[in-house]
Amino acid sequence: MTRSAQSPGHTPSAPSAESVESRNGVVAALCAYLLWGFLPILFRLLEPAGAVLIVAERTLWSLLLMAVVALFSRLYPEIIGILRDPRRMGVIAISAALLAGNWLLYVWAVEVGEVLQASFGYFINPLVNIAIGMVLLGERQNRLQTIAIAIAVVAILLQAVGLGGVPYIALGLAVSFGFYGFIRKTAKTGPATGLFVETLVVAPFALAFVVFTFATRGPGVHADPGMMALLMLTGPATAVPLLLFAYGVRRLRLTTIGMLQYLAPSIQFLLAIFMFGEQLNTVRLVSFALIWLSLAVFTYDSFRQRSRARAADHVGDLVEG
Repeated sequence: MTRSAQSPGHTPSAPSAESVESRNGVVAALCAYLLWGFLPILFRLLEPAGAVLIVAERTLWSLLLMAVVALFSRLYPEIIGILRDPRRMGVIAISAALLAGNWLLYVWAVEVGEVLQASFGYFINPLVNIAIGMVLLGERQNRLQTIAIAIAVVAILLQAVGLGGVPYIALGLAVSFGFYGFIRKTAKTGPATGLFVETLVVAPFALAFVVFTFATRGPGVHADPGMMALLMLTGPATAVPLLLFAYGVRRLRLTTIGMLQYLAPSIQFLLAIFMFGEQLNTVRLVSFALIWLSLAVFTYDSFRQRSRARAADHVGDLVEG
């Protein structure tokens, strides 16, 4: 019998449950970031509706879909508990306002042809999260993190030079989403539950705007079956990536999520140039190159810290053994 031959009755070992969960997590997170990356195409198709109406419809259709998810996931007891808790509702109301503002700014950016700025905003978002931690939580950064932040500041200044003004869209998207994540951490709610309550908070305003639009302008884009289908699609286009992300983030290391999160703005960057025809001058290209360098330093530091932590844990296990 050769060395490669298997003994009778031998079967290949099945993948461990942990490896299967990790693989499923990667697939889910990858799908989420791909969907987020191509989202500008949907909003560009909906341009005749206007940014405010798109966000209003997005809120209502997201709420409808999340209501179905909450029903099948048996989340309503938790939802009722949040609705009866004034403190948690106050926190959710703030996060809902930040999320709605972020949606509105993003859709408007696509509408006015500033997808490059939008992608830049989401590139700098991880570094804004670090800055929020430094200012509000007193977190201290190591040397590499400080270098990454310094490079990002230079990149933002160059972006301002390339644009001929402050990159308000990029900064607005990064800061609003950064504070949204910070506020959501204090709310202590699950992703599906939190999104349902957030859309529930914003829904009355969204519905009022849709009714006002009907009353003052008539059915407008709602009379077009194709546009109506696209408006309805904004619901799953919002909720599905968030649910996939929530599934993936529970099964993956944060360093893996940290690497994947740059996929969406990278796709948006390519769409802006090759599909939407936005201009990228030399100064703005250098600013993007610097932000990529900053993110590379930041990612390297994340891997380095995790390797050190794993090595320390291994030494601890050996000592205990």
